[in-house]
Amino acid sequence: MKKIVLTGGGTAGHVTPNIALLPTLRSLGYDISYIGSYDGIEKRLITDFDIPYYGVATGKFRRYLDPKNLTDPFRVIKGYREALKYLKQIRPDIVFSKGGFVSVPVVRAAAALKIPCIIHESDLTPGLANKLCIPVAKKVCCNFPETLQCIPNDKAILTGSPIREELSKGDKIAALNMCGFTANLPVILVIGGSLGANAINTCIRKVLPRLLTDFQVIHICGKDKIDNLLLNTTGYKQFEYVKAELKDMFALADLVISRAGANAICELLALKIPNLLIPLPAKSSRGDQILNAESFEAQGFSMVLKEEDLDDNTLLEKIHELYFTKDNYINNMNKSVTRDSIRTIAGLIDDTVTESRK
Repeated sequence: MKKIVLTGGGTAGHVTPNIALLPTLRSLGYDISYIGSYDGIEKRLITDFDIPYYGVATGKFRRYLDPKNLTDPFRVIKGYREALKYLKQIRPDIVFSKGGFVSVPVVRAAAALKIPCIIHESDLTPGLANKLCIPVAKKVCCNFPETLQCIPNDKAILTGSPIREELSKGDKIAALNMCGFTANLPVILVIGGSLGANAINTCIRKVLPRLLTDFQVIHICGKDKIDNLLLNTTGYKQFEYVKAELKDMFALADLVISRAGANAICELLALKIPNLLIPLPAKSSRGDQILNAESFEAQGFSMVLKEEDLDDNTLLEKIHELYFTKDNYINNMNKSVTRDSIRTIAGLIDDTVTESRK
């Protein structure tokens, strides 16, 4: 039996590509385990797939002053020791990491045990967690051609991002019934990421009376961010977070408003849904979402609105402009080069295991 440990977490974007790989890895005969944080979103997402889950301590690597910067290194050390223990227990042939701060102690522990590691970088430039893992990785899978310039030539491979196959099998009638919508008005799906997006939530709700004259809105707003005063608003349906229902919402959506996390925008590209991206501003991140959005805008896949330019009138103007030019974006997405990311990455994993067993 071939064994693999998957890791990655912190946000859904660091977990869902791992989930997309599961059917193919199982078909190749892999016994799969997952190492994540004690109680992160990865634990909630993975529990649906009957996979052994092991939690380790994690610490975030911050670029700004924070008291936790003094204590989190000790949490990382603890997580490293826990990862060593679990890896010795599981004895995997390989570790595949989707990134996020939880992956650092796992990948570093695997390297110490001479277990080969493959990591995946979704964003245009590598994040700090992956920068700490790249030196000990066998291969680094990349999403954007531009990323290849940031990684040693003998490690970088352009694979694209694994997209869950079920997302293309949604039922729009199921979504209409779930939301109580009519079939007579177009639907906008608003996604602020698995943690929600306060700026987007606030602006969408401010323009809602005007927006609902032309559209219906599904709003995935994040944990504890439901507005109870709007629960009975006709044509507006709120969700904290969705799992299996997302495929039906995608099938129903005429437009999507989203942050610009790499995995999220790759899903929109794969599904050919016209989208307005509002990336996290540089002051709230390392700027990776801005680079992702600019790349998709340049290729004609997305319309972009910077958060600093986000206000009521600008948002409404962009939404209406996107709706009336949506066919141009669909045509551009249809011309994009599609990569069989799942097969490519699974093949790379299998080749690495075969080589390590020689």
